Amino acid sequence: MAISVTILSTITALHLIAFVFAVGAEHRRSKATVVPDKYDERTYCLYSTDASTVYGLSAFGLLLLSQTVLNGVTRCLCFGRGLVSGTSVTAWTIFFFIFSWVSFLGAEACLLAGSARNAYHTKYRGIFGGDDLSCATLRKGVFAAGAALSLLSLVGSIFFYCLHSKADTGGWHKHREEGIGMASSDYAREQHQQSEYGKA
Repeated sequence: MAISVTILSTITALHLIAFVFAVGAEHRRSKATVVPDKYDERTYCLYSTDASTVYGLSAFGLLLLSQTVLNGVTRCLCFGRGLVSGTSVTAWTIFFFIFSWVSFLGAEACLLAGSARNAYHTKYRGIFGGDDLSCATLRKGVFAAGAALSLLSLVGSIFFYCLHSKADTGGWHKHREEGIGMASSDYAREQHQQSEYGKA
């Protein structure tokens, strides 16, 4: 399987856009302020924009799409011919396959958890003048971790795809040519033996 520039460009673009969305989600996290309810003595949490939730879910979807494209092309390593070469390329292919999946799952977990937490709003805070309770907000760094892991996922995906393509092509052609060569030599040997018997 030859390396496709289109596939590489698609994977890279999806990961980079997801990274931008994750960084945007980190900067647009919801902030809350405690304000008094004008109708009674209770206070409630007033939240700012929920843009982080939208950004986080967008990054989640883009990474999922990129991983789907990658594993669709490589047949998720298990169903292709990438393991037939039996060389060090195969070992590196397996390593980056695992690396890309671990970083991908970590990024998706951060983005999904951050989006869900950012969307959670505490309604009422308590009795006015009572205990100083805090409003529920997403802590800093969750979306940033998702952004960092999405870059690691990009690196792992690119190396996995390139090495898989090399192992797949080299292994397939190598074994095919070996098979053809062995068949040709066997055929030539058989023809030679028949000619010898004919002379006898």
